[in-house]
Amino acid sequence: MPRRIVDISTPLMGGIKSDPPHMLPKIKYAGHHETAPQMAEYMGIRVDQLPDGEYCAREDVEITTHSGTHMDAPWHFFSTMNHALKPGGEPSWTIDQVPLDWCFQPGVKLDFRHLPDGYVATPGDVEAELKRIGHDIRPLDIVVVNTAAGARYGQDDYVDRGCGMGKAATMWLLERGVRVVGTDGWSWDAPFSFTRERVKQTGDVDLIWEGHRAGREIGYFQMEKLNNLPDIPAHGFDIVCFPVKVHKASAGWTRAVAIFSE
Repeated sequence: MPRRIVDISTPLMGGIKSDPPHMLPKIKYAGHHETAPQMAEYMGIRVDQLPDGEYCAREDVEITTHSGTHMDAPWHFFSTMNHALKPGGEPSWTIDQVPLDWCFQPGVKLDFRHLPDGYVATPGDVEAELKRIGHDIRPLDIVVVNTAAGARYGQDDYVDRGCGMGKAATMWLLERGVRVVGTDGWSWDAPFSFTRERVKQTGDVDLIWEGHRAGREIGYFQMEKLNNLPDIPAHGFDIVCFPVKVHKASAGWTRAVAIFSE
C-alpha cells in the first residue's frame, strides 16, 4: 500500500514574523565564493586553484531552542512536574530526557480553525471534535491542534492568531494518557495579547500560560509552530517527532512528520 509522508514542520527562516521581535531567528548565509579565500589562505594556495574558485556554503544562525518547529519539555513550563501523580512532584524533565517511544505514536488532529482568535479551548470542545471525527483518545496518542494561526505563519499577525488550549482541556488529554501534543500556533496557549486583556479585565493571574500550567500537574511535551496540518487526516496516521538532543534544555528543534497510507 502506498505510503505518504507529510512534513508538518515549518522551515527555519529569518526575515519573517515567526516570533515576537526579541525572539526572531537570524541567519547569515555564506556562499561558495565567500568562503573560498579563507580556505585558500589556510591551505596556502590561490583561490583559483579551488574547483571553480569555490569552497563550501555555510550558514551562521542565531536562534533559541524555541525557534522554528520545536518541542517543549516540562522543564520549560516549571521546575517540577507530576504533582498530580505523586506527593511533592518531581524535578521536571529536560528535552534530552524525552522518552523516545512517546515521539513515534499514532496521531490525532483536532480541527479548531473555526474557533476565533484568542479563544481558550475547553474539554467540551475537545470532546465534541473527537466525537465529530469518530475517535477515542488512547494513551500516548499524539494530539495536534489545527488553528487559524497555521495559515498565517510568517505574516505580521501570526503570533496573535488562532485559539489556544486551556489548562482544563490540556489536563483532559493528559489524564487519558496523552504525553505529546502540538499546535500550528506560536504557543499552545491562546495568544498572549488576548490573555493580557483578560488579566487586565479580571485580575486573574491564573489565566497566564494556563495551558502550559498543566505540565506542573502531569509532565508532557508539546510542539509549537507546526505546519501543513490541513494536509493530514483526522486520525489513522503516525507522527514521528524526535527532538534534537540539547543538553539540559527546555526545548529542542524537531522535523515532525505525519505518515499514513493512501
